Amino acid sequence: MITTRAPLRIPLGGGGTDLPSYADRHGGFILSAAIDKYVYIQLNALQVEDFVRVKYSRTERVGHVADLEHPLLRESLLHLGIEGGLEIGAMADVPGRTGLGSSGAFTVALLAALREFAGRPLPRAHLADEAHHVETARAGQPAGKHDHYLAAFGGLTCLDIDSGGRVSVSGPRVSGETLGELGRRLVLLYTGIQRESFDILSQQEEETRAGKASVVDGLHEIKSLGLRIRDALEAGDLDRFGDLLHTHWETKKRRSSKMSNPEIDRWYDEARRAGALGGKLMGAGGGGFLMFYTPPGAREALLRRMREEGLREMGFRFDTEGAKVLTNSG
Repeated sequence: MITTRAPLRIPLGGGGTDLPSYADRHGGFILSAAIDKYVYIQLNALQVEDFVRVKYSRTERVGHVADLEHPLLRESLLHLGIEGGLEIGAMADVPGRTGLGSSGAFTVALLAALREFAGRPLPRAHLADEAHHVETARAGQPAGKHDHYLAAFGGLTCLDIDSGGRVSVSGPRVSGETLGELGRRLVLLYTGIQRESFDILSQQEEETRAGKASVVDGLHEIKSLGLRIRDALEAGDLDRFGDLLHTHWETKKRRSSKMSNPEIDRWYDEARRAGALGGKLMGAGGGGFLMFYTPPGAREALLRRMREEGLREMGFRFDTEGAKVLTNSG
């Protein structure tokens, strides 16, 4: 039995600039933090049976890998040439389609498990690139490299993506005291809305490739804000971070009418009135988790107001380990 895990993440700045339509022309920058919410994969070799059984939100049992309906499971197995005699189970601390990078974490954890099984482990950067290849080139899903790299590396991490798709990974120069205080001042709230990001991401890809000025200029501004957010954290200026987070969200909303909706806008405005300096929806937008930055003294008032609105807090800590093989009893 092999068990692996990979962390989910909360993007702090630059989100969307990792998509190839933008990064391949202008270079991308992402600042993001892995959190202690995980996708887990369990893999077991079947001793006397040749079929493949996979369990996620449903169960599939097939005689040939190519017959699997789950695209990431199917394409990961086909990519590595692993065929039959396996049982694979997937679990997660948080529902999928909520903006925390679950599909990227799933693919990283799955490939880590399959490679451990095959005796062919990869360095973290190669694992992240392989997961991105499986999700985009093989499964045909629109995605940048943000989720896969955060799942592989963990930590508070900067990703610089050049026009050739190469990713440089670094840690911002943020003190332990600042990072601890940031964790105490951030609030994650579940909206109860699960959504597919494909429509929003596909629209951005199409409009960016077409050179739509409002979208490209918006992504230029998002990248600039990501760099300024990094600088604010490195300077230990957390309230400045909160102000920039608000500007980041206002800029992000202008990219697509699907990014928000009247209910989300109302929750956001209520949170600001309760004392939050800034916030944003996680991931591509449209639902999932809202994150807010609260200055000292504002957290409880914000939580009371959001509970009245029916939103539920999810406590978290930052993850520093990234993708990890937890057990291998084989």
